[in-house]
Amino acid sequence: MLANAFVGHEKQPTKKELSSVLGQASVLWDELVADLKSDLELDGAEWNSYSVKAGWSLRLKRKKRNILYLGPRAGCFLACFVLGAKAVAVARKSQLPSGILKMIANAKRYAEGTAVRIEVRKSEDAEVVRTLARIKIEN
Repeated sequence: MLANAFVGHEKQPTKKELSSVLGQASVLWDELVADLKSDLELDGAEWNSYSVKAGWSLRLKRKKRNILYLGPRAGCFLACFVLGAKAVAVARKSQLPSGILKMIANAKRYAEGTAVRIEVRKSEDAEVVRTLARIKIEN
């Protein structure tokens, strides 16, 4: 996977910097964030950087619960989830693409849940992110 586009940046990216880095994926980013906020009632969006070496990511939350992180890359972005056991079970029974189901089955498990990272380059990828976000919220 590509490195975070804002590694080395001390300040969170501006809208213009984000759009420039994402390129055509900027439209997908904007639509996905707007849709998730509206459809899933996400009420928090904050930029975070744990270190200058890690870059910046946008954390989307519902109430105080972290739902997903979006990490900008050159020409795309990474959507990262930590799914609990119930959400993983529901995802396995869903109509998600077989490649995503295989990714979830093989994903690393932590005490907090199963880590799932999806590279978003096209609208089909964004739809997978919408589905997983809904599954996470409902489970």
